[in-house]
Formats: sequence, structure tokens, C-alpha cells
Amino acid sequence: MPETRVEVPEMVMLEILSKLPVKSLTRFRCVCKPWCSSFRTPHFITKHHQNNLHNNNLNPFLKRCQGNTRDDIYYFSQLSIEKGQNFSAQHNIHLPFFEDCWYAPVVSGPCNGLLCLHDADKVALWNPSTREFKTLPQSTVQRPPSVDSTSFDCFGIGFDSQSGDYKVVNFVSNCFEENEDEGLMGDWNDQVELYSLKTDSWKEISVPGVQPYGSPLFNNYVNGFYYWRAIGYSDDLILSFDMVNEKFSTLPLPEFGGSLAEYYLELLDFNGLLGAIVYPRGGTDKSFDLWVMNGSWTKQFSIESLLGVERPLGFWKNGELFLESSDHELVLFDPSTRELKNLGIHAYQEKMQIIAYVESLVPINGRSELKELIIRRPAGDASN
Repeated sequence: MPETRVEVPEMVMLEILSKLPVKSLTRFRCVCKPWCSSFRTPHFITKHHQNNLHNNNLNPFLKRCQGNTRDDIYYFSQLSIEKGQNFSAQHNIHLPFFEDCWYAPVVSGPCNGLLCLHDADKVALWNPSTREFKTLPQSTVQRPPSVDSTSFDCFGIGFDSQSGDYKVVNFVSNCFEENEDEGLMGDWNDQVELYSLKTDSWKEISVPGVQPYGSPLFNNYVNGFYYWRAIGYSDDLILSFDMVNEKFSTLPLPEFGGSLAEYYLELLDFNGLLGAIVYPRGGTDKSFDLWVMNGSWTKQFSIESLLGVERPLGFWKNGELFLESSDHELVLFDPSTRELKNLGIHAYQEKMQIIAYVESLVPINGRSELKELIIRRPAGDASN
């Protein structure tokens, strides 16, 4: 009998392909030109990312440093999620663009699989799935005359769903030094800049009137808004930025029954809602309370009396929590069994950060990691 050729409809084929990892899709671009073109369409990129979100396909990065001097450079470790590999480090990734920076880079995001990396006036976007890296241009926003120094304080990345644009917010402080000869007192003023990936440029926007502070320990981007802890005229609060209308607003902290002198409060994305994890600054017996904003603040759950841990680093699947131990090891806590598993990864005190991103094909009009001289080396063992 003659062979029967069955052709799969194009829409069905693309639906199947949208469920594959980025690594496979990168290889399949060479199969035929229509596939290569389809993988670049906004529809396919969105469908692929939504499938990964639906299946909770998280990929853990560990930012770490092995020391506390200028010669000890920060790098990233890609952790394995294969069964039985216990989050061992697969690859160590070094970013030359940030190697001459101190405590760099600070990570904002992820936002649809993209990370914003920054240190002072060095800012970059990175898609670790497609291995594309983009150095953002220097701002052309004018500084005040006679400014003595400028510092770049807080950043944030987000997605404008109406325009399909990715944006980066940057808070700038301009300092004016005291000059006794001219009778000038030391002073400063603030500016806020907004970068657009579509236009590849910065513009100045209105200052919010409160002062954000701190580097994010978790992802502070949630559904079109970026959040910072901030100081108002008389109290601490939360500052938010709407990526669509480019406006700031504020909301209160949860009433957790203590003060920020006694407790740490870190903001995070918790299942698509703004969350705040609260834990004591001192003591060896740690507790962690998670609050969630859904119209108002409500306490989601508490983890009581954990010994031998210092601080939370991020949630994993099924509510598990990455923590830094008192010995500065990466550990994973399972609240259902209260098991605390040491993952055998060490870093210098309070220099670890977990970034869990979902794979994405989002283009950033940058260059390949290879052209940026980004180095990915296989890790020799879990402690490398």
C-alpha cells in the first residue's frame, strides 16, 4: 500500500511547539524559515510564556560572591531542577560588564523572563533564556547646574501591557556640596528617569514626593506595577509605579504588630499579588510571616521557630522557602513537613540572592552573550 502522508495543521504545530523549552526552539529555528519567523511573533512569544507560567516552569538563579573585597566578583549560578540533583550548580555565569563594580549588579525583576541589572549608572537588560544581553544607553536627561555629584539609587523594571513596551525606572539624587566661601549649604535634589525599550531612550518624569530605599531581595514587579519600600514625611510606606500611566502612588505597610527597628520587611510577588515577608532582625529563633495585599493586607501564613537560619531568599514551588542558614549555606524549608534541607551551596555572609524566572522568548534588541564576552562555565560541584 502507498504511504499516507499526514500533515499537521500549522496552528496545531505551533501550539505543540509553544510548549517546548527555549533551548529546543533555538535549535528548531534552523528547521524551516516559517518556524523561525513564527517564533518571533508577539502571539507565539506570549503563548510560549503563558504556557511556562501555567506549568510553573521556574528556573532558579543564584547570585553570590565568595568574599567581601573588591577582588571578589559577583557571579550567577544556574541551579539544576532535575530530580535528584538537589539544586546543584550547573553553570557559573560571569558578566564582564559589571566586574569593576562594588556589590554589583543589583537585580530587578524578573519581568516576563527579563532581568534588569544595575550598578550606579551602569544598566543592562538580560534574557538568560535566549542568552541576549543589552547595555542601556546613558541617560540624556539634563542635570541641574552646579551639581557636584550624582548617585543612582533605586531601579525597577516592568511591562506596559497597552503599548507592549518594557520600561525601567531610575531614581537619581543630585548632591550640592557645602561651600563656606560662597555661603552655600550642602543640599540635594531628586530626579526620576524612565527608559523605554521601544524607543531605546530615557526621559524625565515627575518625582513622587517620597523617598524609596533599599535593594530588592525578592522580585518587586507585580502585574504592571513595581514596588519599593519608601520613607514619607512621617512614616514608612510602599511606593508603587504604574507602567501604563507612568504614575506613582503609595500604600501602607501591613500592620504586623512591630516596628521596622525590630523587624525586616521585604516586598515580593506572591502568586501574582503583592506580598510582604516580615521577620525579626535579632535572635536565633526565627519566625516568618507572609502578608498579601488583595484590596487590604491579610496575613497569609506564619512559619514559627526555625533555628539556624538568618533570612529568606525566595519561594519555590509548593510553598517551599529558600533560606540562608546561620552558616551561610543555601537551605530549602518545606512548611508541610518542616524539613530543612541543606543544599550544600555556600556564599559569603548576606551575599546570596535567589532569582526564579520563567523562560521567555522576549527580544531585547541586544547582543548575544558570546559577543558580550559573558562566560558560562560548567560548575565542578555544588559548592562552585
